[in-house]
Amino acid sequence: MRLFERIKSLGLLPRVIAGIILGIVGGLCMPLSVVRVMSTFNAVFGNFLGFLIPLIIFGLVTPAIASIGKDAGRLLLITAGIAYCSSVASGLFSWLTSATVFPHLIDAESAGQVIDGAVKVEPYFTIAIPPLADVMSVLILSFTLGLGMAAFNSQSLKRGLDELRDIIAKTISVALVPLLPLYIMGIFMEMAYTGQAWHVINVFIAIIGVIFVMHVVLLLAQYCIAGVVVHRNPLKALATMLPAYATALGTSSSAATIPVTLQCARRNGVSAEVADFVIPLCATIHLSGSAMKITACAVALMLMQGMPIDAWTMVGFVMMLAVMMVAAPGVPGGAIMAALGVLASILGFDADRQALMIALYIAMDSFGTACNVTGDGAIALVVNLISNKNQILSDNESRR
Repeated sequence: MRLFERIKSLGLLPRVIAGIILGIVGGLCMPLSVVRVMSTFNAVFGNFLGFLIPLIIFGLVTPAIASIGKDAGRLLLITAGIAYCSSVASGLFSWLTSATVFPHLIDAESAGQVIDGAVKVEPYFTIAIPPLADVMSVLILSFTLGLGMAAFNSQSLKRGLDELRDIIAKTISVALVPLLPLYIMGIFMEMAYTGQAWHVINVFIAIIGVIFVMHVVLLLAQYCIAGVVVHRNPLKALATMLPAYATALGTSSSAATIPVTLQCARRNGVSAEVADFVIPLCATIHLSGSAMKITACAVALMLMQGMPIDAWTMVGFVMMLAVMMVAAPGVPGGAIMAALGVLASILGFDADRQALMIALYIAMDSFGTACNVTGDGAIALVVNLISNKNQILSDNESRR
């Protein structure tokens, strides 16, 4: 029991790294019978994950839409709109950059030869767990129900769906996230046994470097836009937010970084009222760095496995991914778990590709979180200006 608690206290990223290492070592050293045991676990867990994806989407997206439509006034809608547009722009930028750069880093032909020449490891058995509905049907249901709840102010239904959201978030944090390192270990054990692991790891390292550079470019762009809007020096405003960036690197948690992000936003001239409203809200709904990572990782895996990359398909994927980022739960790995539905329904990612996405995403989790929370400061600057203008208009109206 103490060993389990110590392993749990390590954090998700160290456990994922340990899972990758143990998987590779096990795939090189263990007999086929052991590899098949892990393949069996992965088959069952993958089916369970597929079953949960529609529930995750319904439980997260529906109450998020209902809350945005009902609770807030103009500033909430403006903040949510800016956060959504930021995630869309980030995803489009990531797609265009990845589609341009990654083909020079990824040899799709040799990757295809490695994959095609690999020996398939069959599980001992599997358990069919069909989802209750397909992902697109659940998305449409979520939009319809969420907007209807907002229009009719359905308090009782909203309370029930808020409780469902809490159950889904708890399921992710208690049932899915702790098993992810074991699931990823099984994936890499099978890849090591079949000879695919080294190629995947080499590609991962190159991709991580490119995505880090894209994060820097994204933050510069966000603060340049905010600086133009509010007439502030963007580099000075970004430098003021660096303590929040550093804190997020260490915690890998937007929520845990909120106190530092609040202090930095106030030093940038954001009023206490606006900062107290925008920063906690954006810690939940503004995940532009996560949208960038997920899009880039998806493009990389599609290139590795010779999947077609259609422009309109990617645009639709980015638009839906931004919705998932607004609704993603604030738990470790919550963004990638919320994105699995659109990865499967729009890009056609199977369970193995989803597992690689999870591994690659978590490997950069702290950088994505740091990008997310630092970008929150740029949104706070813009919303603060809008709030001040609204206050001036309100004061003028009252004088009349």
